[in-house]
Amino acid sequence: MFKVGKVEINKAIILAPMEDVTDISFRLICRELGADVVYTEFVNSEGLVRSNERTHNKLKIIDTERPVGIQIYGGNIGSMVGAARIAEKENPELIDINAGCWVKNVVGNGAGSALLKDIPFLQQLVKEVVDSVSLPVTVKTRLGWDNNSIKIIDVAKSLEDVGVRALTIHCRTRVMGHKGDADWSWIKKVKQAVSIPIILNGNVLTADDVVRAFNETDADGVMIARGAIGNPWIFLEAKELMKKGFISTKVDEEMKIKTCLRHLELAIDVKGERRAVLEHRKFYSGYLKGMHHASKIRNELMEYLEYKLVRNVLLRYLDELKKIEFTF
Repeated sequence: MFKVGKVEINKAIILAPMEDVTDISFRLICRELGADVVYTEFVNSEGLVRSNERTHNKLKIIDTERPVGIQIYGGNIGSMVGAARIAEKENPELIDINAGCWVKNVVGNGAGSALLKDIPFLQQLVKEVVDSVSLPVTVKTRLGWDNNSIKIIDVAKSLEDVGVRALTIHCRTRVMGHKGDADWSWIKKVKQAVSIPIILNGNVLTADDVVRAFNETDADGVMIARGAIGNPWIFLEAKELMKKGFISTKVDEEMKIKTCLRHLELAIDVKGERRAVLEHRKFYSGYLKGMHHASKIRNELMEYLEYKLVRNVLLRYLDELKKIEFTF
């Protein structure tokens, strides 16, 4: 059971925090398609305490996406405490600490997975954050720095001791990055060692993976990251598979294009038309992947900053795809 503060969900399927991906509009479309909990992009604590406007904008949430967590990262205790207090003012359901990012420029500043090199310091940082806010605090981490330093059970115990309310484990080491298979076997081991909810992350790319993760590990939640990029229907499919034993929704070209437009409409409501259309360009590759002459359509879409023009292009393209299908 994913039980954190006021949020209580059996077998929660969760959207992971992802830089330059999980903005409000993406979180909203995933919620509409079945995600139980969503997370913001991970937010730089130094940028927050220095009042960087762009960084602070990543904190913004709206009621229709709840329950939502704000994830912060950093390697300085004072900055992380300050960032947590700033994040709390946005009133999310929870605040999450990133202790798992493997990217060099994050790790190089002592943040993310670098915190796994010094577990007592990680524990102290987390304790200071927990004590500084009234909201539930959770942590997302990895198995360890490398295969020779997997101490995830010790990490879990130490974090539970200082008041962490749930722990998400990306079942790879920092050295692995996204390479190799995630070792889900650690989830059961950690669950036996602590009483807080444990969420599985890593190698969850399909609805089948979600069901298998729950069945094999008894995880309290499954967090989806890259598996949702270009495929937000993974939440819908996983829910159907868990409830019915099969996937009834057909994710065809029409659904993909109409979801792309719905996603853009949600973005416009939050960001305004020009900015939303501009920023939506990063999502076209995922939505149109594998479709006939998709690259040509993507190039055409890059020319426009008006929703009406984007909509016209995509609906015309859908008609063309239907004609091609009918011909065959």
